[in-house]
Amino acid sequence: MNKIITIIFSLFILLSCNDDDIDYGQIVDEPYQLEIPSYFPKITFDTDKYPLTKNGVQLGKKLFYEGRLSRNNTISCAFCHIQENAFTHHGHPVSHGIDDRLGIRNAPPIQNLAFLNRFMWDGVIHDLAQQPISPITAEEEMDTTFPEIIKKLSSDSSYRKMFKNAFGDDKIDANRILSALGQFMASVVSKDSKYDQYLRKEADLNETEKKGLQLFQQKCSNCHKGTLFTDESFRNTGMYYNKQYKDGGLYRVTLDSTDFMKFRVPSLRNIEMTKPYMHDGRFYSLEAVLNFYSEGVQNDKYLDSQLKQNNRIGIPMTEEEKKAIISFLKTLTDYSFINNPAYAEF
Repeated sequence: MNKIITIIFSLFILLSCNDDDIDYGQIVDEPYQLEIPSYFPKITFDTDKYPLTKNGVQLGKKLFYEGRLSRNNTISCAFCHIQENAFTHHGHPVSHGIDDRLGIRNAPPIQNLAFLNRFMWDGVIHDLAQQPISPITAEEEMDTTFPEIIKKLSSDSSYRKMFKNAFGDDKIDANRILSALGQFMASVVSKDSKYDQYLRKEADLNETEKKGLQLFQQKCSNCHKGTLFTDESFRNTGMYYNKQYKDGGLYRVTLDSTDFMKFRVPSLRNIEMTKPYMHDGRFYSLEAVLNFYSEGVQNDKYLDSQLKQNNRIGIPMTEEEKKAIISFLKTLTDYSFINNPAYAEF
């Protein structure tokens, strides 16, 4: 809880500045144009506060892969967010950080964040550009401070040049670092899966995938809504409390007992590539996830109502139905996204 308070305090300090007090400098390069499908939701990233520019996004990408954002120069954002796994920490139930320290949560994917309103498993952060404060300052992740980062980057002439190209002068400060990281993360858009091609009438689903889509709409879409496959709500889905990590979800933010074990509904895009699953990475396959929802949900007085239907706990699914749903979920894999050189380090 002290860690959460520290992070929130850091956010308060940065966000309490008036816009007039933040000098982003003159944006001297070209605007960065996001390619957004017509069926996507409206962008929520604050482009007035953080204008998207080509040089800003490029700087943000370099910072995303920069180990000097950690105390001992070994851990970058990309360490826990690997592109080929839709920017998740593949194979790790929870994040591994500096000195091989363990966090308490599974690293969520970085994709389509420009269209969301809240971030982290508990939704504590509402501004995408401010989100990096949490991992950068967390003891078990990057374990450093912005003054230390600024000192390192300011001694690098290539960084001074990149900041000048992005912001009009070579001043390096926390707000500009966060702005650039936010611009890069906002630029990371997944929009070309087989399902996207199906929506655009560029491809068709096979019979099993179509059946899976129909079953998904019947059994899963109340929470995993829309083209991003999340309604951004917080729900208690009947998972047992993991005493190893002591994570109560939204309760850690609100201290409201009714929020205990409520976690943010994740997007399902690229779900095939982002295992292990759930906030603590407890499931290593999509089959295990569906088995949990059909047979493993624990009854709780705060269990989400969607999992208490017709005097039954969980979601009834046959083995055949599970296979069909998984076939559909695999159509959400976007190979052009996970191989896009615009998001790669080199």
